[in-house]
Amino acid sequence: MKKVLNLILFLGFTFWCFAQDHVNSENRIANRHCLDCHGQRVYSFVNPDDGSTVRKLMPVDFRVDSALFYTGAHHIFKCVDCHVPEYDSFPHPNQLRFEPMYACLDCHGGDDTYAKYHFETIDEQFQKSVHSPETLNGFTCWNCHDPHSFRINQRTGESIANTIAYDNAVCMKCHFETGSEVMLLLANEKLKPMSVSHDWLPNQELHFRQVRCIECHAAMHDSLLVAHLVSPADSAVKQCKECHSRNTMLLSSWYRFQNIENRNKNGFVNGVLLNEAYVIGASRNEILNILSLILFGLTLGGILVHALFRLKMNKRKRHE
Repeated sequence: MKKVLNLILFLGFTFWCFAQDHVNSENRIANRHCLDCHGQRVYSFVNPDDGSTVRKLMPVDFRVDSALFYTGAHHIFKCVDCHVPEYDSFPHPNQLRFEPMYACLDCHGGDDTYAKYHFETIDEQFQKSVHSPETLNGFTCWNCHDPHSFRINQRTGESIANTIAYDNAVCMKCHFETGSEVMLLLANEKLKPMSVSHDWLPNQELHFRQVRCIECHAAMHDSLLVAHLVSPADSAVKQCKECHSRNTMLLSSWYRFQNIENRNKNGFVNGVLLNEAYVIGASRNEILNILSLILFGLTLGGILVHALFRLKMNKRKRHE
């Protein structure tokens, strides 16, 4: 019976893998027509007037990294699933430049399949944030989450360090010095360099490497994996004790979906922090605390006994 079950599981897994490969192969063939140009830094075409071959640089905004696309959240789709089929012809018709972009809720809203991700709540939080279209004209989900490369790494078991680097890179596209031109499009203003806007923060480079921007700049919601209610700069967390304390706020944001309860065994408090990072004031071990107190008490007792012994010896010498 056990062998039969193992055979069924093996065949089922093999069929699933074959089906996935088949779907991916079909998509890759269909998408190759687009990626032959949009997946390259330089693309070429034949001038219909004189038959010459023309080479041009693909604008960065229209370039798609095929490697990132096929490891992203939307890799199962064909280009024409989101873009109109008229893109098959080249040169592309001029009116296609005004093609409306899909919003996240167009696919993920009102669908029980995605209900557990709370896309509607994400949209509500986004509309209240400093990134809302009312605040930044033309700002959409895609400014942070490129549909051609976006991937969800906090649910994939990746290391915390990788999650921090990936999430902060999203912010740095606009907020780092090199992103000032992007801000000119959105807000018609240049941002201050990060080193200036965060001049109050000690060890800036270390903080940028070890903590996500949204930990200090966004309000966490109970049902969301990642905070989307980004607050104005003057509302950002600037108190060291908010992170560097036993009740660190990082447990409700950074490590929110780590299984903290299962790691608080054997006397560890905030034990998850000890796995990949050390946050001063937040990472503590109750057993070590008790042992430290015992060791301190024994040391103090030893000093006291030694002092009493010396006093007794001195008294005896004086009497002699």
